[in-house]
Amino acid sequence: MPSAVEIFTGAGGLAIGLQQAGFEHSALIERDRRSCENLRGNAQGWNVVESDSRLVDYSAFGADVRLVAGGPPCQPFSIGGRHMAHSDHRDMFPEAVRAVRELKPDAFIFENVKGLLRKSFATYFNYILLQLTHPELPRGPREGWEGHLSRLERGHVKGKGTGLKYNVVFRLLNAADFGVPQSRHRVVIVGFRSDLGVSWSFPAETHSQDALLHSQWVSKEYWDEHRIAKNKRPQIPKIIESRLDRLRASGDTPLFPLLRWRTVRDAISGLPDPESAAARRVPNHEPRPGARAYPGHTGSLLDEPSKTLKAGDHGVPGGENTVVMDDGGIRYYTVRESARLQTFPDDYVFHGPWTENMRQIGNAVPVRLATIIGESVKKQLDAAGI
Repeated sequence: MPSAVEIFTGAGGLAIGLQQAGFEHSALIERDRRSCENLRGNAQGWNVVESDSRLVDYSAFGADVRLVAGGPPCQPFSIGGRHMAHSDHRDMFPEAVRAVRELKPDAFIFENVKGLLRKSFATYFNYILLQLTHPELPRGPREGWEGHLSRLERGHVKGKGTGLKYNVVFRLLNAADFGVPQSRHRVVIVGFRSDLGVSWSFPAETHSQDALLHSQWVSKEYWDEHRIAKNKRPQIPKIIESRLDRLRASGDTPLFPLLRWRTVRDAISGLPDPESAAARRVPNHEPRPGARAYPGHTGSLLDEPSKTLKAGDHGVPGGENTVVMDDGGIRYYTVRESARLQTFPDDYVFHGPWTENMRQIGNAVPVRLATIIGESVKKQLDAAGI
């Protein structure tokens, strides 16, 4: 298997996905003790390095690393954060660039929140991309980031340098469009070493909202699949009525040759009620009391993809870590349900308190999305004979 080094590994969503895609990790680097306990506790055979990435000596991992991956901490760019970008001490993109510079992988994959694309961050995001394009033009010890950006721009436009260079692309992806039962928008940055001559673009979407709406309100097969009696089915939401005429006109097939978005009901189907005795036999499926709805905190609906899971016990405003049940009641997701919404396998067991596990899961990359992108990257490297 081609080797990979991952930084800012967290709970391991990206790592599992890349492993499923055919990459073997030389090291998973993570500073958080609880996250490392979960990584080690799931017997993946991984080399877990519990360390601050700023202290890592990458020469210890050899010279044949094909992929560097990771999710640099998102708080500097998160909508729910302080939006400080380069001024935030948690901005770890410089360490991502250092990993690329020192390991010289064939390719890299980095993931971050959509807040990275905010207009106020545009200049700094361009700076991140230029650093990843030219990792061997590092910032000087007394050089401010704006000065470094200007130097990178001049070198980039001039085509200066014959050293390490990457062809870098990025895209804002919704995980729901790739079969993840969660509306989760994330920026994914992918780069290939320019001397490899690799041609690549992001994989096509596999799932669509229109296909879901068609299966619910035109063919009705969604409700049949879940054995929901006709008198128990919800009313057609008024907000989508205008779209249904177009969907009905398509006949018995969706407008697009895609699978339907997966919903919360799809994800948690087969799990027992958390309050039942049967739930005690399912790891991480304990109930959490105290959920309530209030303005701005209304929970996810069963028959839509979940709202974005957030790295907080209460889910922050919006109710992202709660679900509205068929009887109208609202409750917290269990850890197992949250893991399913992030497409973790059921045999991946989380250790520690509920709040800590929800933090890790909320910060994770959905496993399925990581697998799809990883398979696409590996396919191109293999096709190039690398």
